[in-house]
Amino acid sequence: MGLFGFYLRKLISLLKGEVLVLPSRTIVGLFVLVLLILPLISRDPYVIRIVVLTSIFAILAASWDLLSGFTGQMNFGHALFFGVGAYSSAILNIQAHIPPWGSVPLGAVVAVLAGLIVGIPCLRLKHTYLALTTLAFPIILLGIVFALPEFTGGELGISGVKRITNSLVGGYYLHVITMLVLCFVMWKITDSHTGIIFHAIREDELAVKASGINTTRYKLLAFCLSGFFAGLAGVLYVLYMRIAGPSTLEISLSFNVVIWAIFGGVATIYGPVAAVFILNPLLEFVRFWPEYRILIFAFVVLLIL
Repeated sequence: MGLFGFYLRKLISLLKGEVLVLPSRTIVGLFVLVLLILPLISRDPYVIRIVVLTSIFAILAASWDLLSGFTGQMNFGHALFFGVGAYSSAILNIQAHIPPWGSVPLGAVVAVLAGLIVGIPCLRLKHTYLALTTLAFPIILLGIVFALPEFTGGELGISGVKRITNSLVGGYYLHVITMLVLCFVMWKITDSHTGIIFHAIREDELAVKASGINTTRYKLLAFCLSGFFAGLAGVLYVLYMRIAGPSTLEISLSFNVVIWAIFGGVATIYGPVAAVFILNPLLEFVRFWPEYRILIFAFVVLLIL
């Protein structure tokens, strides 16, 4: 065997250390591979649409986990950031005539500002009071949307938004790769020194304060980062669906985000992403049997509890 045997043993050792011991890496690798080769297997517009929307919601769920999962700041109004990003992009595109690419960063910046607006009054709140306060913000914004129909489109929303690309496959890869990159960035943030402090704040904020760390600054940072990524998800949504409507601010969307995160596992980033890719296509599939949708939803909630 000689040299060949030596390299074979090294390869087996590497596989045991990197793949067999850490099967999650293999699962992630297979997940990414399936997403990348899917258009080569099927170019059915319906399938492509489901995967694209699921990718967008995966960014949204991961951004909630970045805030609530790691810092413990329970946000029941996460649709606010999503809706702000969506409406900002639509308004910039339709009324200010800014091209789609230009509206992406601007929409995310507006969502960061929304994170500041929400974060500052919520810094001293905890538990139920925090959850109820965050829940109020998208409801307030929804009221503003209905009160200014000439600016926001009212109940009909803002339609006719230009897409970044009209290519079916090009649009698919744009959204899927963006999702993979953004989720990886969020995971790296949580794996950094900042992420450790986020996690410590959730476990024992008083102890973190006693160590000399400004927890207020880090909690506000978490709100802004979460708003940034959720805002990007909203921008991607409106650029794909070509409409920003009240559905982007609905309470049901905020609750869905919480369900996705809890189902997949909080404080993981990849857990909520996996949950979205399981639950969203499942609920889309059962649209063919609308009488079973509520039953399945109730079963999922019971499963989580």
